[in-house]
Amino acid sequence: MWSIIIVAVIALWFALSYNGFVTLRNRVKEAWSDIDVQLKRRYDLIPNLVETVKGYASHEQGTLDRVIQARSQAMQAKSVAEHGAAENQLTGALKSLFALSEAYPQLRAVESFTKLQDELTDTEDKIQAARRFYNSTVMSLNTKVEQFPSNVVANLFSFKKEEFFEIEDAAQREAVKVQF
Repeated sequence: MWSIIIVAVIALWFALSYNGFVTLRNRVKEAWSDIDVQLKRRYDLIPNLVETVKGYASHEQGTLDRVIQARSQAMQAKSVAEHGAAENQLTGALKSLFALSEAYPQLRAVESFTKLQDELTDTEDKIQAARRFYNSTVMSLNTKVEQFPSNVVANLFSFKKEEFFEIEDAAQREAVKVQF
């Protein structure tokens, strides 16, 4: 009798533990999907921003080319780590682009530029929120994969740790220098 109860409790624990891993894995996928949506929105805004700047700062082609190239690399990134590195480059390139607006006051006065800049800033905030949610979910999954006794179920059913989505903090970035 006791042996049946013990086996039933162990079987129930395995089932609950397995279902917990499935839930966390799906939350990680959902969280990454949220980041992906915001990144795509960001990528869609960038060409419009570049076109707006071209009309006012056409001789700044190097800066515009760097933004376009960084956007292209970011869109082609496959892994979470590749996305992190590409997004850091894109953020730096965009920072250079926005620094141009300081040198061209007439550009800041253009309504479409300020609207695009505001939309991009809003998107950046949404990316940061989605990144925090994703990394929190990844931390929960990774902790469960490593902790005993749930690591037994993780190993048995091949649940693996996921990568964090790391983007350089704004406080650590150097100021962009624009020279003419």
